[in-house]
Amino acid sequence: MRTLLSFCLVALFWLAPCSPVFANSYWCEGDLLIAERTNLGQEAIGAVLEPIPNSSDGTVPGDGILLHWRDLSLQLPRTNNAGPPSYTDGRWWWRVEDADHPEFRQRKASIETYACEAQVEGANPLNNRNS
Repeated sequence: MRTLLSFCLVALFWLAPCSPVFANSYWCEGDLLIAERTNLGQEAIGAVLEPIPNSSDGTVPGDGILLHWRDLSLQLPRTNNAGPPSYTDGRWWWRVEDADHPEFRQRKASIETYACEAQVEGANPLNNRNS
């Protein structure tokens, strides 16, 4: 059992750096949000001869996004919706159709929408403003 656990940990750390991760920074409701897109679906599928159905913007089913915002870390799987890739776990929803103003929502009793804008390059993240 111990050998299997050791092997799994070594495999995890060995494979982790190979996963393509794309990160972007945004301001959502005045707080910094980091979005890391992961292409785990493509890694799991591997090389294929035919195009993968429902591929969009370099993503395939099985890919996901990690959102770090306030005290939250959300791991959302990609949906199979048409159009730009969107990600949801049923409660949280994320989509970047407009690179300057991504869509970020939470389902509670109703749907709460958070205003987001892309972080200006070179902006000081410590002052919570894009200036």
